[in-house]
Amino acid sequence: MTVIALFGAGGKMGYRLSKNLLNSRFEVRHVEVSDVGKARLKDDLGLSAVDADKALDGADVVVLAVPDTHIGKVASSIQDKLKAGTMVIVLDAAAPFAGHLPERPDLTYFVTHPCHPPIFNDETDMAAKRDFFGGVAAKQHIVSALMQGPEEAYALGEEIAKVIWAPVMRSHRVTVEQMALLEPGLSETVCASLLVVMREAMDEVVKKGVPKEAARDFLLGHMNVLGAVIFEETPGVFSDACNKAIEFGKPVLMRDDWKRVFDWDEITDSIRRIT
Repeated sequence: MTVIALFGAGGKMGYRLSKNLLNSRFEVRHVEVSDVGKARLKDDLGLSAVDADKALDGADVVVLAVPDTHIGKVASSIQDKLKAGTMVIVLDAAAPFAGHLPERPDLTYFVTHPCHPPIFNDETDMAAKRDFFGGVAAKQHIVSALMQGPEEAYALGEEIAKVIWAPVMRSHRVTVEQMALLEPGLSETVCASLLVVMREAMDEVVKKGVPKEAARDFLLGHMNVLGAVIFEETPGVFSDACNKAIEFGKPVLMRDDWKRVFDWDEITDSIRRIT
């Protein structure tokens, strides 16, 4: 049986993984340093945390479900206790991209991250419809990268990824560099920023007298239909009035050089700030 040492098992992310791994084929050893996390594991899942040395003894896989800022410290603290061939799984590309993993060419480094449940989906169950993060009830896609290690190790990493992010639809293989373009580049620097701007725009029309519920309903409804056309979820074209609004609005809202956020120096700076 494949043995997994799960670090941060009782934390915000680790708890989700602990729950999803409960009925898997893997033997999981849970490492958690906080009393709150230990209690959460015990009270909610009936699991007991063990110390790091016990968890790592003979472990085949180590999953680091800890914050980006702690990845380097935790990985460095355990590297001498990992046997050659051990797979280390990290749940975000930031720390690996920034070079925070130890230089151990005899280890396998696997990086995986959820895409989260898509806006356009076929969920009908209420629990799934309200599972915005994923990994509980709603189906989602995932991305994974084999950063280093033998090619045959990818299958095991992807198998574990599909369990911890379940239920999974498409599983995409990318590189760590491509994952860094996706996050923080695409998802946070661009998407999150523009969504914050849209929320601020909604607040602005509310200040000008539009009832908040009306503004929110109007904006979210238009995000749905406009997004469906823009991202080719449905065939369609915008009206001449909408196209003219875009032609005027985009240069007002966006700098001409905004795509520089995807330049490697910008991605690197962003990840350095995160980690």
